[in-house]
Amino acid sequence: MKCDFHCHTFFSYDSLASPEEMVDRAIEVGLNCLAITDHNEIEGAKRAKEYAKGKPILIILGSEIKTREGDILALNIKEKIPPFLSAKETIKKIKEQGGFVILPHPFSFPENFKGNLKEILKEIDAIEVLNASTFWGNKRAMDLAKKYSLPFTVGSDAHFPNFLGKVFLEIEGENLTENEILKKIKNKEGKIRGKEASFFEKIFDHSRRNFAKILNACRKKRKI
Repeated sequence: MKCDFHCHTFFSYDSLASPEEMVDRAIEVGLNCLAITDHNEIEGAKRAKEYAKGKPILIILGSEIKTREGDILALNIKEKIPPFLSAKETIKKIKEQGGFVILPHPFSFPENFKGNLKEILKEIDAIEVLNASTFWGNKRAMDLAKKYSLPFTVGSDAHFPNFLGKVFLEIEGENLTENEILKKIKNKEGKIRGKEASFFEKIFDHSRRNFAKILNACRKKRKI
């Protein structure tokens, strides 16, 4: 199975992509599993999961949660987790739901993790070693995973459909469940595939995210 464990929809403040668009594009590029991880939100993931029923793809409910030290990815959760807690408290709340904890882009500018990394490594289930969208940091993340023999994941961090499929984790098996996939990650059975976007692709992508922020802020203001 080809799995992407990090992407966003317009339930994130910096995306304009609908959950349905992301699911359709994931299928189009041959992904078999997609985790929707909107910023501090799970409604996009729920909507994508409902839309994907009967389609050849597994959607994992997730969220990218902003903590005081940096972002934490939560997979296989059931309820939204509030932002701006400490990283440790956030991890505790994820695990209380039976969720899976990933440290995303720990060294990437400007979203690097600013807390005590060694302390956090004891608490997480995996580290994201290849992010297709962020600037720098992937090699350092890979080196850290190797140094401490950590389980690892891969994510496009796509905020728009065009980045889906650039990178993915290939996991042996067909029609695996969420729990089976996460167990295989813990056992380090996945194979890293694809490569990150070019520097200029990233520049354009982040420009689109900034435009999305402005547009979404205007929409929110009009609703108020």
